[in-house]
Amino acid sequence: MRVKQSSDEPVEIVLVVLPESSIMSLASVLDPMRAANRVSGGTLFRWRIVSPDGTPVLLTCGVSIAVDGRFSAKEQGDVLLIIGGFNLERHAGRRFIASLQAAAGHFGVIAGIESGCWLLARSGLVNGRSAAAHWEELEDFAQAFPDIAVRADRFVIDGKFWTSGGASPTFDMMLHLIRQRFGSAVALDVASIFVYDEMHAATDAQPLVSLGRIEAMDPEIAAAIRLMERTLDRPLSVAALSVRLGLSQRKLETLFARVLGISPGVYYLRLRLQAAHRLVRDTRLSMRDIALRAGFESLSTFSRAFKQHYGESPLKVRKAVSGMGFDPAVDVPELGSV
Repeated sequence: MRVKQSSDEPVEIVLVVLPESSIMSLASVLDPMRAANRVSGGTLFRWRIVSPDGTPVLLTCGVSIAVDGRFSAKEQGDVLLIIGGFNLERHAGRRFIASLQAAAGHFGVIAGIESGCWLLARSGLVNGRSAAAHWEELEDFAQAFPDIAVRADRFVIDGKFWTSGGASPTFDMMLHLIRQRFGSAVALDVASIFVYDEMHAATDAQPLVSLGRIEAMDPEIAAAIRLMERTLDRPLSVAALSVRLGLSQRKLETLFARVLGISPGVYYLRLRLQAAHRLVRDTRLSMRDIALRAGFESLSTFSRAFKQHYGESPLKVRKAVSGMGFDPAVDVPELGSV
């Protein structure tokens, strides 16, 4: 579904921001609209920022964002954007979901940004549809909502429901909205203001590692990292990686040393431990399940490697997170889930 096409009136946006959201996701929504207004010399977009309870929103970076009011079932406009982050269950209960269900009929486009996709899913609005989620949440999101076709795309549009997988994909999604409503020239002008050289298609895959210029300058390194990403739970030996990539082991090791300053084996292990660290902090998965997801055959091997890398055991990290006011086993049934 397209937003209204008349150029006589601005596109009316209602932006819902939940506590513990990312400031980068917020900026990826607001700044493209601000820039579109600037380059046009007029008001192409007009927006209101609301929160679940009408109070200022504390983002994950510690910055508090003022809002224009409380989100309600009576909201209406052209586009409803919902930015979610951590601990959604704490910040968006049944009342919020009921308001979202009621307000959905008042908008031509409804978008879930980052963990906002979980709120659209919990509301039932995207049942039987396709949706994107952040790459860290893809597996858990798919398990929680089997009626949704979960895609690893940067953003997904299915009817009037849009979902994006992170801050950068949200910027792409907003450029798409600008291009759809006001044309490619305006979208290009907006991208240029932010020196944003690569406008991605919706169907571009979300990478676990953002390779940037490495993809073009060192494609063999990029291919190796992508293969590592796909095999975190069943890690290959460096020799097996080399065979799969069609390189000699010596050449692969030389490439990693020159470009990244570490060996392929060390980099591979670091990727696995980073995935494990996220699961320890942000989910209620058992340590044994986390070890398996990160490609460790035994819990003791996983614990030793984790402690050597992070300086603390996985149990101590989870306990510290619980001590900061939330228990992953209680407050976060699955990462980002509600």
